Amino acid sequence: MSVISVHQDAFAAESGMSITATAEEGGNIISITGTTSSNQGDVVFTVTTPDQHIDFKNKIIGTNIQAIGQEAPDANGEFSLEFNVSNWKQDGMYKIKAQQGSSTYYTIVVSVEVTSGTTAETSTTQSGIVTTQRSGEPILYHSINPSIEVRAGLYIAANAIEGSDTIEITGHSTRTYDVTFTVIAPNGNLVSIDQITPKSNGDFATDITVGGPLWSQDGMYTVTAQQGSGWNHSDSAIGSQLNLFTDSVTVEIVDGHVIPEFGTIAAMILAVAIISIIAISAKSRLSIVPRY
Repeated sequence: MSVISVHQDAFAAESGMSITATAEEGGNIISITGTTSSNQGDVVFTVTTPDQHIDFKNKIIGTNIQAIGQEAPDANGEFSLEFNVSNWKQDGMYKIKAQQGSSTYYTIVVSVEVTSGTTAETSTTQSGIVTTQRSGEPILYHSINPSIEVRAGLYIAANAIEGSDTIEITGHSTRTYDVTFTVIAPNGNLVSIDQITPKSNGDFATDITVGGPLWSQDGMYTVTAQQGSGWNHSDSAIGSQLNLFTDSVTVEIVDGHVIPEFGTIAAMILAVAIISIIAISAKSRLSIVPRY
């Protein structure tokens, strides 16, 4: 029996994080507002001082941490935070880094000038938000040459035998660079990561082994395939179009083993079996009715 995943219609979604820093001329407060598409934990802020430490070989070895902070995004992915600079002694550009998890899509840095414990007028935004194509349906792009149309997309499916400790992932992409797979447990923890290069025709397949401490939680595990990581200026077909594709499937794991769902084919087989049983039962009942 196969594990069946339900793919939504293709759509373009935004993922990543964006922050804006604002401050008044001669004020003491830096206001940070932002938004994120991730629900994986708090956004952590680190403020570093303008100075750089130079060792005896004139090598830069780092900066001091001036302040830290942490905020949980709301249900809409929005967050905000303020820093009071009145006790920031050094003059110059302070760097404020916002980070959520370890992905570069969720790490943003803005700079704010501080002089004698007061801020310069500031309104700056930095964004790592990208447009992501989901659910595998090829999307129509216009290349550098408007007369040429290019289609691109990614699709994956999961297959497994009930009670198995192996999930087979198969898929196809219109690109042949590496596809990265991540598996997220029901509690949001990362339990597996893998990478594979598609064949020349775009097909690919890989096996994911379940079981062990990381797979101890029962529930739906999400397998996500991602291909590409940002702007691709070297692709002659797409040009500077954003070349990031992802697709996901879910698999139920109980006691470290796969619990498949009834897919279309399996449901048809089950329906035929039930109808056959009913027909045979009805025929048997008819055959024992007394004849007069």
